[in-house]
Amino acid sequence: MEDGTSESLGYCADTGIDDDVLQWDQRADCEVRQILDRVADKWSLLVIALLDKRSLRFTELRRAIDGVSQRMLTRTLRHLERDGLVSRTVHATVPPRVDYRLTPMGATLHSTIRALVVWTEEHQNAIAAARAAYDERAAAEREAADREAAEREAVARSVLPSRASGTA
Repeated sequence: MEDGTSESLGYCADTGIDDDVLQWDQRADCEVRQILDRVADKWSLLVIALLDKRSLRFTELRRAIDGVSQRMLTRTLRHLERDGLVSRTVHATVPPRVDYRLTPMGATLHSTIRALVVWTEEHQNAIAAARAAYDERAAAEREAADREAAEREAVARSVLPSRASGTA
């Protein structure tokens, strides 16, 4: 085994290289990467944000999250429950009532998500301007490339007939 490498396959936070963020996503079996994939998923972020204030039923979550399918919300809630971020309580009623709430660990994640949302809100105009500038540059580059291709094609067409007549 390489010096400084953990013997645990799922552990990748400290492999002997200080402050190297790239270590987080070098291996698919890295637990840090898997956790980040889970909590950074758009549906997970929305579920965690919604459950911050109170517990909600499945149907309340589904109505509150525009665009999520029943299947995707079910999967998201199961994954968050498995990771210990959301708890599920089944009430013995007819029909059964199921409530979801953040666990204490899930609540600590919500404060991090809130910071991300605040950052996004503060920078959304700058990001929109950067996107517009990028799209404008990309369109100009495509137009220039199209013009160059058309010019090369015109030159090729003008050369090809003269070659054909020269060989005849």
